[in-house]
Amino acid sequence: MKNRFDHPMPDDKGYFGEYGGSFVPPQLESVLDEITAAYLAIRQEPGFIEELSRLYRHYVGRPSPVFHARNLSAKYGTDIYLKREDLNHTGAHKINHCLGEALLAKKMGKTKLIAETGAGQHGVALATAAALVGLECDIHMGEVDIQKEHPNVVRMLILGAKVIPATHGRKTLKEAVDSAFEAYLQDPVNQLYAIGSVVGPHPFPMMVRDFQSIVGNEAKEQFKELTGGLPDNVIACVGGGSNAMGIFSAFLDDEAVALHGVEPSGRNVEEDGEHAATLTKGSPGVMHGFKSYMLQDAAGEPMEVYSVASGLDYPSVGPQHSYLKDIGRVRYAHINDKEAIDAFFELSRLEGIIPAIESAHAVAQAIKLAQGGERGSMLLNLSGRGDKDIDFVVAKYGADYGVTNMP
Repeated sequence: MKNRFDHPMPDDKGYFGEYGGSFVPPQLESVLDEITAAYLAIRQEPGFIEELSRLYRHYVGRPSPVFHARNLSAKYGTDIYLKREDLNHTGAHKINHCLGEALLAKKMGKTKLIAETGAGQHGVALATAAALVGLECDIHMGEVDIQKEHPNVVRMLILGAKVIPATHGRKTLKEAVDSAFEAYLQDPVNQLYAIGSVVGPHPFPMMVRDFQSIVGNEAKEQFKELTGGLPDNVIACVGGGSNAMGIFSAFLDDEAVALHGVEPSGRNVEEDGEHAATLTKGSPGVMHGFKSYMLQDAAGEPMEVYSVASGLDYPSVGPQHSYLKDIGRVRYAHINDKEAIDAFFELSRLEGIIPAIESAHAVAQAIKLAQGGERGSMLLNLSGRGDKDIDFVVAKYGADYGVTNMP
């Protein structure tokens, strides 16, 4: 199996082509240099790799299985497989990098982990990792998402984390990042900002990608064992893009495998503020310390964004995704709210698997490809489970899907 830390990019300045880098205040430059040096050193240490591997296996429950969704496949006329990251401890792929970041923070002598969260999956995973290694944990979360993702907020509190509301702007993921960055600047010495996706200044896009690459490495070997070959298509949702980079990373050199990143087109992809389809509608810019495609106004300020999936409503995207878009290696498409919710119920009722709304965007794209005539095999990264979403989905959409006999 490929070493999860063996990747040709980024360069030593953190660039993937023209994207990435580190655009931070002077007081953070030396701190980020220290984090980079510590990460590059620790990932070569056998003890660190052994400990992380032990936790992946015995704590997270890795390897997560690849499941042939036979009912979904039969209905849509092609073979659809699911990489079941929803079965991980904490219910999503986020635990993969959170454990790595927590171990790094402990090694560096930090006393607190700080982070943003949208849907709450990163927040839960980081609170879990912090409890495990004995660190304090502050999670910044938009007020809107706190209400929408209440079950995950409760989990974070039970785990001992402090949940800090972001009360400005649209009060969602972008504002949570703003809030977390401001808090981090107050004490970058004792805190580690454990970024929740392949975004932010160098080394975070590299570091989170490396930890998440276990998803692709496992899936590639598992798919070969199941079918004797490689999938024709690999599909994953893209907000910041960590789950997608995790599974794409193992297939980047396999030119016969088509890679599909799926963005949220929300209520209307043609109307500013009504979607979060960054790679579809954005342009290169700098936000939150890195250069990438972003949704921005004429003055270069981030636009307001929207998605039914709290984990996808971010106005930028990981810099490696921008590079992969420009070179044409990944095809980026978009799925709207209705298509995602349709897919949420379709997978639930055909396979008995309730997906996260974020992951339902990838399911919807697989269905759309099949309906458009694609007959090649499809491997989807089912990045999270939908426990966190069921109250919201039933309250907002239940009547449309026959969920009416609620007590």
